[in-house]
Amino acid sequence: MQRVVLVTGASAGIGKETAKHLAANNYIVYGAARRVDKMKDLVQLGIKCIEMDVTNDTSMLNGINTIITNEGRIDVLINNAGFGSYGAIEDVSMETAKYQLEVNVFGAARLIQLCLPYMRENKWGKIVNISSIGGKIASPFGGWYHASKFAIEGLSDSLRNEVKPFGIDVIVIEPGGIKSEWSGIAFDSMVKTSGHGAYGTTVNKLMKTFANIEKKNPGPILIAELILKALKANKPKTRYHGGYLAGPALFMRKILSDKMFDKVTMSAMK
Repeated sequence: MQRVVLVTGASAGIGKETAKHLAANNYIVYGAARRVDKMKDLVQLGIKCIEMDVTNDTSMLNGINTIITNEGRIDVLINNAGFGSYGAIEDVSMETAKYQLEVNVFGAARLIQLCLPYMRENKWGKIVNISSIGGKIASPFGGWYHASKFAIEGLSDSLRNEVKPFGIDVIVIEPGGIKSEWSGIAFDSMVKTSGHGAYGTTVNKLMKTFANIEKKNPGPILIAELILKALKANKPKTRYHGGYLAGPALFMRKILSDKMFDKVTMSAMK
């Protein structure tokens, strides 16, 4: 049986690559995003594209209803929609901070609520939440982004044990460095918000570090393959990670004290 999958944030990066990769592997894929014009190439691959804004409840309801009307079920939800809003916590407005959480956390949570009744009815389902190594590790100027990804990690841990009796798996994907438009958006916001004030010197150092790292990032197909691996597993792991420095960074965060890890992080910006 072909499984029905919803991939949010399918207009670029990991979301688009995942939609393409799953469609090529015999899944019925619905790609959702605000920028439907960026998904025209997906339509040519047989992917069904729907407009969805994860900060708008009516938009999410309409999207799920479209899938249920067309397919009668939804088997897999891949919560990929998200972005990084960077800047010093002192400088980032509360309006911007709330929007970061609205997109990265509450949008994902609402889609989970909307999909779960259908998964429970079928006694099968997989919820894949795209977190980040930034859900375990926090760097300067990414406070609100990290807060959103730390939240996704905790939300997933609670949800996993709630829905396990219904035959539903909850899987967290933790990308490290990946080539995508994410970094451009995050770093532009960091410079705009904090690049010319009290934190400007540190922001400039961090920008140089990020620029060097970005050259080494692999393409998003790496994460798409990781997601497919998790979906095919009869007993998937609770977490998968991949991408530049993902393994080493998570290992160091596990074994080092907070202050020692801080020293390692800040030493990279000299």
